[in-house]
Amino acid sequence: MLTVSGLTHVYANGTRALDAVTLAIPTGMYGLLGPNGAGKSTLMRCIATLQTPSQGSIRFDDIDVLREPERLRAVLGYLPQDFGVYPRVSAQDLLEHLAVLKGISGRGERRETAEALLRQVNLWEVRKKAVAGFSGGMRQRFGIAQALIGTPRLIIVDEPTAGLDPEERQRFNNLLAEIGESVVVILSTHIVDDVTDLCSNMAIMDGGRIVHAGAPAQLLAAIRGRIWRSVVDKSRIAEVRRRHEVISTRLRGGRHEVRVVAGSNPGEGFEPTEATLEDLYFATLSGRRHSAAAAAVA
Repeated sequence: MLTVSGLTHVYANGTRALDAVTLAIPTGMYGLLGPNGAGKSTLMRCIATLQTPSQGSIRFDDIDVLREPERLRAVLGYLPQDFGVYPRVSAQDLLEHLAVLKGISGRGERRETAEALLRQVNLWEVRKKAVAGFSGGMRQRFGIAQALIGTPRLIIVDEPTAGLDPEERQRFNNLLAEIGESVVVILSTHIVDDVTDLCSNMAIMDGGRIVHAGAPAQLLAAIRGRIWRSVVDKSRIAEVRRRHEVISTRLRGGRHEVRVVAGSNPGEGFEPTEATLEDLYFATLSGRRHSAAAAAVA
């Protein structure tokens, strides 16, 4: 269990990236969903001991992460948004080098570890090729391989599927799901479908705060029966936005599907529709922005 309590971080320029973040993250896949700038990457860096928060605490099982960062690093696997590689170094050689940095000193053990991981992430056939020449999806799978060195108990992946094509994204998500069966895996993303497909628990983050946390089905109960859809011409979208709380629009066959959140039937051609995790996400962000705009006017 990973426990984050009252975590706050304020940068030197006064930006409050984290504001009293509190989370309890059990074994399995945990989705951290939020827009760019929500504070997700700052939170991940603090958990990964790459950044010291202004205040608060982090515990992983019996480890006080802020006081004993070395103990956490020994059981941590981390895949950041961007990671560099050495040019002209093969996947196997680079993985063996990273194994040395992770504390695997024996040459035979390093080779066995690298070979097993390359097979696990389906890169065995290209093990002799330079990682710098890999496709985006192959690089991400290599990133997971390096994160799995040393059999970590906590794995953090930050925006791992951004920029991947659908086939690579599916392959990568299947790999994450397999890994997440026995360890804590935190998936930080702004892609709602990744959380829908993979995570049994999740949180929505915005403005440095945790807005919602829990099982997806539990969180969806809050908006069940409150999502309505209609298909309208583009010329009517501005009018619909003035009259209703629009959470999303999508082009379908030359016309726009508009989804709104409302406590009762809004009329005007709207019909009830099943709420999705995407609806919850957009409704949460829309509600917070409307509240912020109203406060600014007041």
